[in-house]
Amino acid sequence: MAGRPSQRRSRRAAVAPAARPPVATPGCRLFLPQGYEPGYDYPLLVWLADDAGFDLGRVMARTSLRNFVAVQPEAPQPGMDRDDAVWAAIETAVDRASIHARRIFLVGRRAAGTEAFRIACRNPEAFGGVISIGGDFPLDESAFARLRQIRRLPMLMCQRAGDAFAAAGRIDRTLRLFHAAGAMLAMRIYPGGRDLSRAVLADVNRWIMDEICGTAPALQSECAR
Repeated sequence: MAGRPSQRRSRRAAVAPAARPPVATPGCRLFLPQGYEPGYDYPLLVWLADDAGFDLGRVMARTSLRNFVAVQPEAPQPGMDRDDAVWAAIETAVDRASIHARRIFLVGRRAAGTEAFRIACRNPEAFGGVISIGGDFPLDESAFARLRQIRRLPMLMCQRAGDAFAAAGRIDRTLRLFHAAGAMLAMRIYPGGRDLSRAVLADVNRWIMDEICGTAPALQSECAR
């Protein structure tokens, strides 16, 4: 695959009266939203998580049960890098559900959040935005090599207050880099101890819907339908 997801569409998925548990498919897990409508092109959340305790269904229940299709790539197999796993998971989601090709958002947790930044900066035209929850931006790695395209890529960084205090110097460098490059980075800092708290995931939902609709929606899905 040449660096971007397939544009194919499929209408095979049936309407679901409620959100289904994530379905295990080869290479990924797939989540369909409550009241899934095959004729509507959904935003897609691609979740990267390195820990075995990550529960896609629970995370989506706290993010939104209605707004998104979501997919979680499995850990890459030997000889397969993270990029390949991401593209394969996106292709599976596009084949199994109705996905808006310009509304694919990459979301990573902790070290996978840093990897999400790397993948999105290498392929900025493929994503509608990128979110890191508890992961640093990869400084000193020439991440802005495709600066013209990256300037149009919205990014969100979510940090716990304790982590942000400990990494204040690195965060300052990150903000200075984005300011100098004219790139878009929103930052949220949370007082709680959990990086996948309801407050964090509610902000993820609002931020994505704001990017899609142009303003934060008063009701879930209302402006996207």
